[in-house]
Amino acid sequence: MTDENAPTAIDAMMTPDLTDEHSQRLMAAAVAQDVEVGDYVFRTGDAGYDLIFVETGEVEIVRDALRWVGEAVITTVGPGRFAGELGILNGQSAFLSARVTKPGRVHRLSRAALREIMSEDDELCDLILHALWARRESLRKGPAAMTLKFVGTTTSNDFLSLRRFAERLDLVHKAVALPAEDLATLDAHEVTADDLPVAYIQGEPIRNATPGMVAERLGLSYEADADAIVDLVVVGGGPAGLAAAIYGASEGLSTVLLDAVAPGGQAASTSRIENFLGFPFGVSGGDLIGQAVLQALKFGVRVYAPCEATALTQVGSDLLDVTLADGRIIRARSAIVTSGAAYRRLQLDRWEDFERSGVYYAATPLELRQVQSKPVVVVGGANSAGQAALYLAAHGSPVHLVVRGRDLRTRMSSYLADRLAEDPRVRVHTASQITGLDGNGTLESVTIDSAGAVDARGLFCFIGADPATSWLPTLDRDADGFIRTGADVAVQSITQWRDLGREPLPFETSAPRVFAAGDVRRGSMKRVAAAVGEGSSAVASVHRALAY
Repeated sequence: MTDENAPTAIDAMMTPDLTDEHSQRLMAAAVAQDVEVGDYVFRTGDAGYDLIFVETGEVEIVRDALRWVGEAVITTVGPGRFAGELGILNGQSAFLSARVTKPGRVHRLSRAALREIMSEDDELCDLILHALWARRESLRKGPAAMTLKFVGTTTSNDFLSLRRFAERLDLVHKAVALPAEDLATLDAHEVTADDLPVAYIQGEPIRNATPGMVAERLGLSYEADADAIVDLVVVGGGPAGLAAAIYGASEGLSTVLLDAVAPGGQAASTSRIENFLGFPFGVSGGDLIGQAVLQALKFGVRVYAPCEATALTQVGSDLLDVTLADGRIIRARSAIVTSGAAYRRLQLDRWEDFERSGVYYAATPLELRQVQSKPVVVVGGANSAGQAALYLAAHGSPVHLVVRGRDLRTRMSSYLADRLAEDPRVRVHTASQITGLDGNGTLESVTIDSAGAVDARGLFCFIGADPATSWLPTLDRDADGFIRTGADVAVQSITQWRDLGREPLPFETSAPRVFAAGDVRRGSMKRVAAAVGEGSSAVASVHRALAY
């Protein structure tokens, strides 16, 4: 028998026991403030708010009143404890308020001071990071989740994009999925079907919301200090980009990580990775990326998403400008391009119609909720397609796997091909292609040339991707658009290299101090482990380049 009210491991981490020595080290780096009952030490919406250490007195953490519900007290923080949660590490605006209930003295630890402590004091770093993470996990299940609320229809890919953005950035939120045929409940939300999806932030609606709109309101869009120059910009948040950012920041480089959608890349869309070092029982792409993002925040990486880079230009002899889609510019000393590849689409009539209601490029719990126990089709012959087919089948969906080639083992790992051949829930169609899609508003059937029309409420497309390099027209690329690096750079005798007195370093592109790693690079292995290795190895070349 277990006591349901007994503290859990997360409970213990949320309120770590700080020794007097811990407290003194925190207070030494902070600014003291005397407070009275009713004072707020931070409020909902405050940008760049401080971690608050309570020396004496008491502070309560409050979810402010929303348009349809009153305020809620989440917890209280007494002497020897600190107030704050994970968003403080990435500059996210506060989504809760901290109000003084007993007078006393608190100490404000700025984000910069917190970073310094976490980089210099391993013991305090572990205590603080575990507490911030545990609080984020706890807040998901309570009234705090109402501060960010999404409302949309179950068949909307725009709604799915909002949810994917929030989940990959690990944001506390609530999602309300409405059946497309029954939108009567919208009256209570003061919106119409034409407004969907809607994001409510602190009770205020954003109609036809996009991840970019939400990021802007939450303080997750890039805002540079005047004349700020960072050491390293990493463009792309897949495994290669996350590894590069983590290694760069952990080795003292001020680092910014950008992703046009949300961290994770194609790896985050993989339901199960079984051949990644150290995970004998496999790991979902989402879990792997989630831990990597937390690790990046620990080392001080500034993560911005959705944040699309549209141009990269050299400024003078030793600086780079990365231009964002909204016109803002990040000035840096070096850059690593890990922008990966864009998903390929089948050239079929009505494809775009069903991209909003039945076509998916990932197989994660998010997509599973849209199709669970319903028939689906998976198309593709590589590992990602095989993993998706097994994952969907394991959760109750009859699966048709469509493979253009005649032999699964041509592009797929043997262990996956064997499991697919043995799984009665998966019907494999080799030497086959999809020729048509049909449905009234949402996908209902898929036509396979070797089998005819089959029932399908989802089509999962894993037919590869094209390198996302069109925004880099001046870099040396091969005929398929992949970036050449190191000794593979075609032209090494141009003036800029002669002036530098060197040739391109490993992973360096045809532009000095611009590097490339992962799927976007010509000759890369197109595997998660290889991408992680390339991203971290590219940082070694960054250090060498900056030392010239």
